[in-house]
Amino acid sequence: MNSLLQAARNVINTFSKVINNDRCSFVGNVTVGKDVSLTQLRKAYTAVVLAYGANSERRLNIPGENLPNVISARHFVGWYNGLPEEQDLKLNFDVEDVAIVGHGNVALDITRILLTPLELLKKTDITEQAITALSSSKVQRVHLIGRRGPLQVAFTIKELREMIRLPKSRPVLDPEDFKHLADCFEDLPRPRRRLTELLYNTAVKPTEEDKKLWSDATQKWYLHFLRSPVEILSDGSSVKGLRLVKNKLEGSIKENPKAVSTEKTIDLPCGMIMTSIGYQGIQLDPDLPFDHSKGVVSNENGRVTGIPGLYCTGWVSRGPLGVILNTMTDGLDTGKMILQDLKSNLLETNKPGKEAVIKQLKEAGVQTVSFDDWKKIDSIEMSQGKLIGKPREKMVVISEILKLSL
Repeated sequence: MNSLLQAARNVINTFSKVINNDRCSFVGNVTVGKDVSLTQLRKAYTAVVLAYGANSERRLNIPGENLPNVISARHFVGWYNGLPEEQDLKLNFDVEDVAIVGHGNVALDITRILLTPLELLKKTDITEQAITALSSSKVQRVHLIGRRGPLQVAFTIKELREMIRLPKSRPVLDPEDFKHLADCFEDLPRPRRRLTELLYNTAVKPTEEDKKLWSDATQKWYLHFLRSPVEILSDGSSVKGLRLVKNKLEGSIKENPKAVSTEKTIDLPCGMIMTSIGYQGIQLDPDLPFDHSKGVVSNENGRVTGIPGLYCTGWVSRGPLGVILNTMTDGLDTGKMILQDLKSNLLETNKPGKEAVIKQLKEAGVQTVSFDDWKKIDSIEMSQGKLIGKPREKMVVISEILKLSL
């Protein structure tokens, strides 16, 4: 948890340095496509960069997906992180087993939140509402389910290592899933090799230190491989389990094998199901060229197709792949591209800029939030957190937040 908090602080510090530049301005509480159109932005600015990520989720599309306590990772992460629009999320933690469909970092993050001892959670910036709800949790086991094998997990080693060493919890990995991998370590790229070795050692030959750490574990988390969900089981009103089909891999396990279902199924008892099978972007404006099949803005190397001066970067450009470092690299590349297009006289520079947009927003009755307003919110959140021994206590009611910008 300490490393996660430090990472959050680093992001805030970097953001503050950039936004304090005299040539940079922050205009918050604005929804593009609703409060201001993409056309209006393009008329006001020489270049417009779309960097709004992938804020929709992929669905399982199986029977029972709309039952209570079947929740997307995006909504759950938003709930415990204090997103105002997620605070009414209905969650029932009066269950012992939770199934998470997905083998990525988000799935690990959710597992960590569900299993971290309450005394540690109380020292983080998770909302008090979330801590109160989790304090009555009866969750004892979390099952992470992936359609392919250990060589295809999308964890990063740092997050996996922290999860393996989470206090009061023990990883449960079937050694049979890993024994055949020992001979292929040297052929793997270094990041994948280190990740696979960590999984292998955890499953097959844990250290004495690991065994000691896990000896007083009261909760468990499992990694299940070669499984795909086909049906959510219920009693008609609540989740009772998840039916999984067993898969086999076709193609080289070291490259990009395809998971092919067999006729064998297994039922996993659980009372809550989280889906973490990927995100996809949305079309925020009807005038925006968009590839709905891929969930990304239609573009050629970051230049939006057919619209000079409009760019996209990060997940909304290439899909939900990679971590913060990858999106940082995307951002730098996009900045270089804009400078290149300016130098080549491909962009119209005689534009009115921010003042035109602010005027349009005021005429539309939109209450904007400035960076000074953001600093007020930041200061209040940290002050409220300090009173209860936390880094911050997030404000989660939009009307209260907007009062600070009046």
